[in-house]
Amino acid sequence: MAPRIDLYDFGVIIIDGKAYRSDVVITPSGVKNNWWRLEGHRLQLPDVRDYLAEDYDVVVIGTGYEGFMRVDPEVVAEFRRRGKEVYVARTTEAVEIYNRLALEGKKVLAFLHLTC
Repeated sequence: MAPRIDLYDFGVIIIDGKAYRSDVVITPSGVKNNWWRLEGHRLQLPDVRDYLAEDYDVVVIGTGYEGFMRVDPEVVAEFRRRGKEVYVARTTEAVEIYNRLALEGKKVLAFLHLTC
């Protein structure tokens, strides 16, 4: 069963009852916390490369509470090249998208920036 996001607020996310206070990647099989990027407020292809081979249907990218994390066009293009739907939104909205898609039975890969 896909992880469920119970709550998100600036700097904290609760997933399946467990609180995380650093950026996370949620795969259909679990959560990786302390997710770091080459540049803190920029998502680049090398930042997601380890996850490209995961088993997922759709990608959700949360750009932070205020939406300050920028997503390189190459990141979205690579996921779409692989036939995946991609959603990019402020993390509050990304959490709603993630939960809706997971509830629909989609295998969701989510990259969530928790601050900024």
